[in-house]
Amino acid sequence: MDIFIAGATGVMGRRAVPALIEAGHRVTAAGRNREKLEALAHLGARTVALDLFDPAAVRRAVAGHQAVVNLATGIPPLARSFFPGAWRLNDHIRQEAAANLVDAALAGGAQRYLQESFAPTYPDCGDEWIDERTPIQPAAYNRSVLDAEASAGRFNQAGQVGVVLRFASFYGPDSDFTRAMIQSARRGWLPIFGAPDGFFSSVAHDDAAAAVVAALDVPAGTYNVSDDLPLRRCEVAGALAAALNIAAPRLPPRWMAKLGGSLGETLARSLRISNHKLEAAGNWRPKYASLQEGLPAVVAALESAGPLKMAA
Repeated sequence: MDIFIAGATGVMGRRAVPALIEAGHRVTAAGRNREKLEALAHLGARTVALDLFDPAAVRRAVAGHQAVVNLATGIPPLARSFFPGAWRLNDHIRQEAAANLVDAALAGGAQRYLQESFAPTYPDCGDEWIDERTPIQPAAYNRSVLDAEASAGRFNQAGQVGVVLRFASFYGPDSDFTRAMIQSARRGWLPIFGAPDGFFSSVAHDDAAAAVVAALDVPAGTYNVSDDLPLRRCEVAGALAAALNIAAPRLPPRWMAKLGGSLGETLARSLRISNHKLEAAGNWRPKYASLQEGLPAVVAALESAGPLKMAA
């Protein structure tokens, strides 16, 4: 299949591109970082530097592809994520760029469109399992997920196959948040808001990339992409302690989430997200069932790379 990937140079994209090539697909990788595009070209991808806010350029680049995969985001660095306006670029990408890509996919004759989305927009459901039938409840800072998902819905309405992938919280050795979490745990704190018995749903970067490949064969609709077994926050602390061989880090007081505004409120939700729909439809299963299995691999990768530094 001829596949066009927007956001190919991001943390997810640069994993999805080689996975798709290995699966036998012909991939066009689009991004803004020319150095990272060159690295993808060496893996066998055709590359294009593209401004996703230029509708005419997007139409030219997308024409002739059978599937369009939108993994483009503008997530701010962790240190700036709570500042006013920090999520503005991400909003523009999910609103304008996603619409441009769907317009181009329809004009170019694509049969399938995949849109990344964010599973932590589900409401706090306590101990209850959350599946795709649960209405999402985005906060003020991430309401643009509704626009991105609506673009995929518009592709469906045109008679094609639109797929939304709601990713849980990512973790991996090149994740800014994961590195910050490890550094903080070594100082005795777990930087995750919420009640100790609340659930935290996550997915490893590599497992998320494998889900993108699997989603090329699923029916139209929305699918959660998460670990098999979400952990309670106190269990996340224990898993980190075991992986790092340290005492279990303490959770911040629950009132601190309020200081983080709508982002803090979202991060404090108890989310026990089910991935059963994608596992059943897409022949996909995460390599790491939970953070208990995934965190030791992340720590080993970081230690083999040398002294821990924050991601750029």
